[in-house]
Amino acid sequence: MEKRILICDDDADILSICTYILEEQGWEVHTRTHCNNILDVIGDIRPHVILMDNWIPETGGIKATQAIKAVDEFKSIPVVYFSANNDIKSLAEQAGADTYLAKPFDIDELERVINSVSVQSDLK
Repeated sequence: MEKRILICDDDADILSICTYILEEQGWEVHTRTHCNNILDVIGDIRPHVILMDNWIPETGGIKATQAIKAVDEFKSIPVVYFSANNDIKSLAEQAGADTYLAKPFDIDELERVINSVSVQSDLK
């Protein structure tokens, strides 16, 4: 069974890099450049992991992550908050994310973080 990941980031370069890396690791990658209708998107894709940017239109990463974590059906999906913001740890905590990844990141770090949270995910 292929594991699915949803990446929300408004930077097309980040999306293409992450997609390439994670597809090489066997992930089915879905990307969005916004957080509009995030709960509908998650319901359709049923991701095992979500990678969430902080500065993303229109809702923003914090509100989108809080919305995800407020739904019983989705709250167990690990959310990795990622941002170039210096205060990423507190932003991730405020959002209710499971962990965080600072930008810029290296490929090994991305793989390590995704793999560490993917073992937690029990979404079928």
